Amino acid sequence: MTSKPENPVPFNILIIGQDGRLMYEALLFAASLRAKDPDFKGRLFIAEPQPGPKWHGDPRMKQADLLAAFKRLGAEILPFESRHFGQSYPYGNKIEALLALPEGEPFVFFDSDTLITGPLSKVPFDFSRPCASLKVEGTWPEIELYGPGYAEIWKSLYDRFGLDFESTLDLSQPDEYWKRYLYFNAGFFFFECPRKFGQRFLEYALEIRDNPPEAAALQTFDPWLDQVALPLVIHSFGGARRTLPEDTLDGEISCHYRTFPLLFAREGDRVVEVLREVAAPNWIKKVLKKYDPIKRLVYQPKGQRIRDMFDRDHLPRREKMIRNRIKKAGLWMR
Repeated sequence: MTSKPENPVPFNILIIGQDGRLMYEALLFAASLRAKDPDFKGRLFIAEPQPGPKWHGDPRMKQADLLAAFKRLGAEILPFESRHFGQSYPYGNKIEALLALPEGEPFVFFDSDTLITGPLSKVPFDFSRPCASLKVEGTWPEIELYGPGYAEIWKSLYDRFGLDFESTLDLSQPDEYWKRYLYFNAGFFFFECPRKFGQRFLEYALEIRDNPPEAAALQTFDPWLDQVALPLVIHSFGGARRTLPEDTLDGEISCHYRTFPLLFAREGDRVVEVLREVAAPNWIKKVLKKYDPIKRLVYQPKGQRIRDMFDRDHLPRREKMIRNRIKKAGLWMR
């Protein structure tokens, strides 16, 4: 009797690529996917915003050698229109791009600053029960003295969309501590249909941005809007904090490194090895060396200098402290 595949449902992958930093990160993502999951049978889409009134310039990727590298890696460029966000809120790309994906086909979205470090196709996604990245700090909301607390602010958002708030709480965490409330990093998320997810994500994000409930009216939504709306969307579709086995995404299978200095400072040796391996072929190197942070950190010794500054087993507690130490050494770049 043959064993059932761990993840029998084929799925698409979506990342964002546009002129500048993101297109180089997208190339590394595509190269790492092909290197670490050669059996992946789905489609890899590089969503590209198109020029229009929401952009100051042309956000498209025009470098011939970059586009040739994407084609060689089997990545498909997916144009999409920026109707609501664009230059003023580029994090909205991940919302609007969903609407360009094939309808009714399961998808996994990843931020472009992610490396695939293991066989993604073996992750047992339950596409009917979405979740997102828990690699997150308590960045939102910012609680004001004498103002509404976490519970009041979050409940006002759930109430706005007719969602049950109490069932989202992690009762093992103290009242008015940010981890008690459903909050994700939008570095990855997934669902069974990108159109349904994207339409609701867009609806919730625009309502929160343009007409926030009174308890949240004084909060800052830039850059946090996507991460404020995301838990509401996930909860509305029957998702939860974690519907994946631990140590898959954000673990053995993927790494959301955020910036290259942070990658060298805090990620494990395996991640650095994957980065150097997939950046090594000459046809990829000639593209990536055009981006100064990769040139200096990956192909020159500055990345190792950052790595030597930190003990991965005893890292500073907050990311800001890591950033400040790198900046003080004159090695921060993005």
